[in-house]
Amino acid sequence: MKTIKVYHVDAFTNQTFGGNAAGVVPDAKDLTNEEMQKIARELNLSETAFILPARNNDAHYRIKYYTPTSEIDFCGHATVALSWVLGTEFDWKQKTDELRLETNIGMVPVKWSINNGELESVIMTQVVPQVKEFDIRIDEITRLLGINEKDLDSQYPIKLAYTGNWHLLVPMKTRKAMDEALPLIEELGSMNREHFISTTHLFTFENVDDCELYTRDFAPAVGIAEDPVTGSANGALAGYLVKENIIKLEENLQFKIAQGHSVGRPGTLHIFIDQTEQGPIVRVGGQAVITISGTVFIRN
Repeated sequence: MKTIKVYHVDAFTNQTFGGNAAGVVPDAKDLTNEEMQKIARELNLSETAFILPARNNDAHYRIKYYTPTSEIDFCGHATVALSWVLGTEFDWKQKTDELRLETNIGMVPVKWSINNGELESVIMTQVVPQVKEFDIRIDEITRLLGINEKDLDSQYPIKLAYTGNWHLLVPMKTRKAMDEALPLIEELGSMNREHFISTTHLFTFENVDDCELYTRDFAPAVGIAEDPVTGSANGALAGYLVKENIIKLEENLQFKIAQGHSVGRPGTLHIFIDQTEQGPIVRVGGQAVITISGTVFIRN
């Protein structure tokens, strides 16, 4: 019989039962892929992160991410969650200034923000952002999302953006219109799977909870009707905003994004965009709360 330690962590919040919940398995070296998938299904959270020994000499750990239905290449909030567990429960914040994680999308560095010896937040660097066109009729995207065409913000383009996963970004005028969206989950999931899109991500520049943007994320393609607070999609959104010249990046830029209010799990993401010789680099930060720890027993 295998005994596997697991954590349930609320990410992008400092309040229990807020933000986005992720599972974390800190020692998955003895698990098969099938067992990891079964644990993710049993925990039934949007994503569970499994921590494995690194294969790359430059990495501290290798990370695999599973939804209840499939493996995915990267998950932002689960990265915040696992980093919080390693920093607090395993004291990694005292061992190194930067945790280097080997993922399917490449190396993801995570830095600690520490105040008076306590972990205040974790900040992950996402891969170089990309943006590309997506050919879809306006009447079709509004039908799939259950929104009115007049509520789209035509100042900004509907495009695909990437900092680890591809996300379809849909600009909206108001939070009210976003919160009233009633997507056709099954059809939206089919469309996203057909085009290898992880999520469809709505955003508005309406200020919410002292944050500059408000977002909402639908991910039926990976088995999640709505993701409360999405690190990868909001990182992709940040890259899109700069690459489309919607916001100007003269040197370094910081802002906050609010998400999760529509499902009763409000969270906050801290976005940092640095200008480098290679182009803009997006970093996404936040807090987390460990809500449950326990043991999974796998009987052969």
